[in-house]
Amino acid sequence: MPETPLADAVDAFLADPGTTFTVPGHKRSPELAPGPMQFDLPLVSGADDSRLGRDVLGRAERLAARLWGADACRFSVAGSTHGNQAFALAVGRPGDRVIVARTLHKSLFAGLVLAGLHPEWVRPQVDPATGLATGVPVDEVEAALRRAPDARAVFLVEPSYVGMLSDLEAIAGAAHAAGVPLIVDQAWGAHLGFHPDLPANALHRGADGLVTSTHKNLTAFTQGSIILARSGRIDLDRLDEAFEMLHTTSPAAAIMASSDRARALMEERGEELLGRTIEIVAAAKRRLRGIAGLQVIDASDPTKLVLALPGTGADGFAVEADLFAEGVRFEMADRDTLVPIVTLADTETSVSRLAELLERSIANRRGHPRPVGASTVWSLAPETVLSPRDAYFARRQRVPAERGVGRVAAETAAPYPPGIPALAPGERVTAEILDGLRAEAAAGSRIAYCSDPTLETLLVVDDG
Repeated sequence: MPETPLADAVDAFLADPGTTFTVPGHKRSPELAPGPMQFDLPLVSGADDSRLGRDVLGRAERLAARLWGADACRFSVAGSTHGNQAFALAVGRPGDRVIVARTLHKSLFAGLVLAGLHPEWVRPQVDPATGLATGVPVDEVEAALRRAPDARAVFLVEPSYVGMLSDLEAIAGAAHAAGVPLIVDQAWGAHLGFHPDLPANALHRGADGLVTSTHKNLTAFTQGSIILARSGRIDLDRLDEAFEMLHTTSPAAAIMASSDRARALMEERGEELLGRTIEIVAAAKRRLRGIAGLQVIDASDPTKLVLALPGTGADGFAVEADLFAEGVRFEMADRDTLVPIVTLADTETSVSRLAELLERSIANRRGHPRPVGASTVWSLAPETVLSPRDAYFARRQRVPAERGVGRVAAETAAPYPPGIPALAPGERVTAEILDGLRAEAAAGSRIAYCSDPTLETLLVVDDG
């Protein structure tokens, strides 16, 4: 049975908290703190003493570092957002350039603003049959390193939201030949490497830093994540300093303990549970391929289930509504794509019901097949005019969107999910980008992170 020092300490406290004169203020009072608040406790003077003298968190982090093959690990209660931003602060200083995949999550873009880094973008390939992004070609990264020979790091997102992976070994080789670390946002890949049919985790494929969400594909509480790094090309002291600067001084011990328990579960039963998941997803794919016109995507991650609807003529939002009425939720839905997340907690029964309801809904919603179109995120490449930080802190003004064409954006606009910017601060607004975003909004997508999601107005840099 794997050791779980932090989770054991949390369990012991909750079983007998004694008389506490610490936060949280509700103190798990049966009168004042019903339901889930009974599991709320601090790390300091809760799971550990006031000096963290028992080192229960440190021991849990070292166990995770060993399992994932890292030299250092930190547990976060702020999702992979925390790790992305800590790495941005750790690798460079204001004005430095970094190579960044345009598949980045908005949290890494915020990290570029915080650190004052200048991105040299690399873009993924796009599958013309589905309109979905695949991997980032190594020659794109090599070309970017030639354009920016002073770059301080390469940042990738692996796997992508739809389960695609790049040739990380080759990209790591290119980064290391240029003398810089490869850092990977593997938020959607905490399970990678724990079954022989799964790709290895990014560290084992050559990356120097990795952030992953233990709450997405594993079993931690929402917000649970871990940050992992190897020494050499990354200054671990600097990374730890950046982590602590962004970290709350009041972390929820239960969230961190759930990452400890998720790690132990992978160590003890990961191969068994993921083997079952792979089989369940494979069976669902075979069944769903029987639906005329439905494309079942072959992702690099065999646990990933991604469905492309254009060939059926059905609208993904309508299908989502049908299944929502049956109590079934999707992680992501837009007009053309459905992404139900299947994890090691799913069963043959739950996934079989999903497939049955999809068959029924698509049959009812079937229409004329429509052409496949790539999202604005992939089909258009904005021009960078200012660094993200300079644009963020510049004076700004709100203008009617049409008058914003040709101006420099002062805010982000991203079809969500997955929250990848189609337009970001510092980039020039074009009619094509504005039209593309409006078309996605008209098709039902939520345009996130912008102050006016109707896209009637935009915040732009005040050039007066």
